[in-house]
Amino acid sequence: MQRYFVKHRVNDNRFMIEGDDRHHIVNVMRMQTGDQIVCVDDEGRQAICRLADITDEIVAADVVQWKEGNSELPISVTIASGLPKGDKLEWIIQKGTELGAHQFLPFSAARSVVKWDEKKAAKKIDRWHKIAKEAAEQSHRTVVPEIIKPMSFNAMLEKSNEFSYKLAAYEEESKAGEASNFSTCLNQMKQGDSLLLVFGPEGGLADKEIEKLKSSGFVLCGLGPRILRTETAPLYTLAAISYHFELLR
Repeated sequence: MQRYFVKHRVNDNRFMIEGDDRHHIVNVMRMQTGDQIVCVDDEGRQAICRLADITDEIVAADVVQWKEGNSELPISVTIASGLPKGDKLEWIIQKGTELGAHQFLPFSAARSVVKWDEKKAAKKIDRWHKIAKEAAEQSHRTVVPEIIKPMSFNAMLEKSNEFSYKLAAYEEESKAGEASNFSTCLNQMKQGDSLLLVFGPEGGLADKEIEKLKSSGFVLCGLGPRILRTETAPLYTLAAISYHFELLR
């Protein structure tokens, strides 16, 4: 059953769907009145709905049954990625959403080849939001992850003060055999805590950035004996977090 995040809920009995989602229902899925979908509101509540009316502007969907259940991670995970090349960040956002990330925070790192262009910012962020929304619908999330506007490394350090726990993946720690900081952090966390995970771009984090991270309260961690690419490491950590908090319990 198709799932849609709907901002406009008239009351507990009816959703009004417009824009791209209306287009998808009418022109892509070719649905008609009487067909059923799942609507998720801004509070994460989800309902099985029946299409009641289709016009040139909106689709009205009436609630058949409110659904119970929560598919969100019990902790809030933010993935902070040093701006990578090409479409790697889109991949991280799409797959990271499927794996339960709460936020994505791109930042300009010393070794980022890509430079953030403010002129193209709005279009880029809109695309990232769309990718996250579609991935959240596909994976039956009840929340669409927030995409934070890219910021400088120092601004990211400032924002890190908002989090309960802070980790930075550092390949030199993996090479040295460090294998406990990540799991120790997860063992200390409890439901409702927030975790910021920092990953460098291609080429990793620079020495000066590592020193700043440590002085800002970050714990450096290895991610096993293999060196992971910038687009692989966030997905590894999210999978490990899901296993720790959801499958083991």
